[in-house]
Amino acid sequence: MINNKYLTVDSSIKDAIKVIESVNERLAIVFDHNGKVLGALTDGDIRRAILNGISISDFATKAMNSNPVIANIDDSEHTFDQLLEKNNIRSILLLDSNDLFIKTYSGPSSTNTNIEASNSIKNTFSFAVIMAGGEGTRLRPITSTLPKPMIDINGTPLLERQIKNLRGIGIKKIYISVNYLGKVIQDYFGDGRKWGVQIDYLKEDKKLGTAGGLSLIGDIKDSINFLVINGDILTESNLLNLYHFHKEYKSQVTIGAVNHHVRIPYGVIKQKSGRMIELIEKPVESYLCNAGIYALTSKALKAIPKRTFWNMTDLIDHCLLMSEVVSVFPVHEYWSDIGTPSDLEKARKNTKSNEL
Repeated sequence: MINNKYLTVDSSIKDAIKVIESVNERLAIVFDHNGKVLGALTDGDIRRAILNGISISDFATKAMNSNPVIANIDDSEHTFDQLLEKNNIRSILLLDSNDLFIKTYSGPSSTNTNIEASNSIKNTFSFAVIMAGGEGTRLRPITSTLPKPMIDINGTPLLERQIKNLRGIGIKKIYISVNYLGKVIQDYFGDGRKWGVQIDYLKEDKKLGTAGGLSLIGDIKDSINFLVINGDILTESNLLNLYHFHKEYKSQVTIGAVNHHVRIPYGVIKQKSGRMIELIEKPVESYLCNAGIYALTSKALKAIPKRTFWNMTDLIDHCLLMSEVVSVFPVHEYWSDIGTPSDLEKARKNTKSNEL
């Protein structure tokens, strides 16, 4: 169970997610029944646990870091800052001489004892790119005169929802890649000033695939990290977590992934050399699938050939061939690809009860 902002041995990973999303430190602490610290969880710890097959309904202790970075409350801020930098983390736990937790430390003048959602975003992607040039053929006749990213989701175009979410995580510069009915998008958003962002358009005069349009960005500074998201994606995931995950793994490309379940309608036979080993009745297989959300570096961008048809799979294959780090960021929050009329109907139902 959740005890205010802290967890006990009985708490679930789902409980930990709620705590992490509600506190400035983005950290959930697990205590034993005597009030001693057992461990701590970050968003990254939870996503790594999911990659290892652990369910969010399991105990938080299965995903926690049993050796979080700690310091004595009487140490200096300089010592705390050194620990943050040395361990490349955002928060450390401060304990007293009896090893009892007092508060967390996340930088100068940032110690916290209360739950408090942060309104200031210190580190985020340098910019975002929304890929909005697709024709949306499966949604015709709606998309005969309207680009798919501009489809209304309960009063707000999908693309507008994305822009507001990006602004919410501190991204002020947004590129929108346009092709099919691109003028509709340009006329609606203009330079983005109305939404508190700067919008530039990447105009594809021919189809460039799911990654080729990125080559139109031009030269950018080295060591830049940026976000790419398909224009037909609706998700509740806080993509600031993707940024930190991407930085932690020092990746060239990080791929957002959703868990997709496939129920096989037959009994599945497992055999070896013609001898039956096992018969499994109508099993459910789970696969991590591309969510259409990516974190990229400037180095990855430079690998994309200019004005050439290139898909994200081509970029990923290139990075793997060059032995670059490509990591996987599991999206456990609500996610939908608005690709078909049934997808659209489900998305509209979802946002009626849970407005994004």
